[in-house]
Amino acid sequence: MTTLLSVQDRFRGCLLGGAVGDALGAPVEFLSRDEILSRFGPEGIRDYAPAYGRSGAITDDTQMTLFTAEGFIRAAVRYANRGICNPTAVIHRAYLRWLQTQGYAPKIEVEMDGWLAGLQTLRVQRAPGNTCIAALRDATQLGYAVRNESKGCGTVMRVAPIGLAVSANMAFQMAVDSASLTHGHPTALAATGFLSSLLSRLVHDEILSEALPGALNELKQCAGHEETLLAVEHAVAIATTRGPDADAVAQLGGGWVAEEAVAIALYCVLACRTFKEAVLLAVNHSGDSDSTGSIAGNLWGVIHGVGSIPPKWLDGLELRDEITVIADDLLGVSEETLGLESSDTWNRYPGY
Repeated sequence: MTTLLSVQDRFRGCLLGGAVGDALGAPVEFLSRDEILSRFGPEGIRDYAPAYGRSGAITDDTQMTLFTAEGFIRAAVRYANRGICNPTAVIHRAYLRWLQTQGYAPKIEVEMDGWLAGLQTLRVQRAPGNTCIAALRDATQLGYAVRNESKGCGTVMRVAPIGLAVSANMAFQMAVDSASLTHGHPTALAATGFLSSLLSRLVHDEILSEALPGALNELKQCAGHEETLLAVEHAVAIATTRGPDADAVAQLGGGWVAEEAVAIALYCVLACRTFKEAVLLAVNHSGDSDSTGSIAGNLWGVIHGVGSIPPKWLDGLELRDEITVIADDLLGVSEETLGLESSDTWNRYPGY
C-alpha cells in the first residue's frame, strides 16, 4: 500500500471521478477533435461546458452506473432476507428501471420502487446507447444473455460498482454476466471483465503496476480476450514511451467499442500526473468522449481517492450527493455494515 487512503475514499473517488469525467465529455461526445479545438480553443475543452441544459451534466454512462450499483445492493438485500438470489437477474431488473426512466416500456413488468428510481433528475434522456435500449426493450426473461454482436462501450462505462464491491475473480465473472444482458460480442464481455477485475484489485490497495498483470492473467482465461489484450498492451506500450499525447489517443481508436474505451482510459491514467490532466486527455478526442472520460475518472479515482478530484468539478457536478450516497451504500454492502435485514434498507433497496 502506497497511500493512506481509506476504502471510502476509493469508492467515492471511483464513482465521483467517473461522473466528473462523464460530465466533462458530455458536451463534446459527438464532435471530432478538430471540432472540439475549433469550439473550445487550441487546448480543447478544459472545464465543464453546457450540455443538456446545464453545466456539469451527467449522461447515460453515470445513470447506468448508478443502476448497476443499485442492482448489486438490492441483490445483497435479497440474499440477506430470502437466502437465495440470482444477482444478474436483479441487476437486469435495475437496468429495466433505468429503461423506464428513459421513457421506454420493457416487456418484463418491473416496479419503479426504491429511492433511486424516484429521483426525477434521472428521468431524462442523455443520449442513451441504442444497443442498451434495444436489448432491454426486447428482453423477455430476467438474467438471460442477449443475442446480438455488439461490442459497444455501453458495458464498460457502467461496470465500476461491480469492480468496487467484490473480489477480483468474482468481479470478472459478475461483470461478464451483467454485460451479457445487453451486449453479445465476446470482446465486449472480456473488456468488461478485465476492467472490473482491475478496479477490484486497485480498490484493495494494489498499485497499478501490480494490479495490471493480475487482471491481464484473468483476461487471458476468458474466451474472446484477444482484441482486449491487444488494445490494453498497446495502451501500456505507448504510455511507457511517451507522455500525454492526443495523437497517441487517436492511435488507440475512438472508444466507441469496449476494448478501445478501456485502452484509451488506461493510457490516459498511465501517462498523466493529475486527475485533471488524465480526464481532459481522455475527452479531447474524436470519439466517445464521455465514456472514455468516465472510465479514466473511475480508474484515477479508485487509485488516488476523491481528494484528487478538483473541488470545483465536484461542486458543479449533477447528482453529486446522490452519487456519494450510492458509493457509501455500496461500501456498506462490501464491508457488511449497511444493515441488509433492516426495514429501512429494504424500503430503499427492495430485494428484487
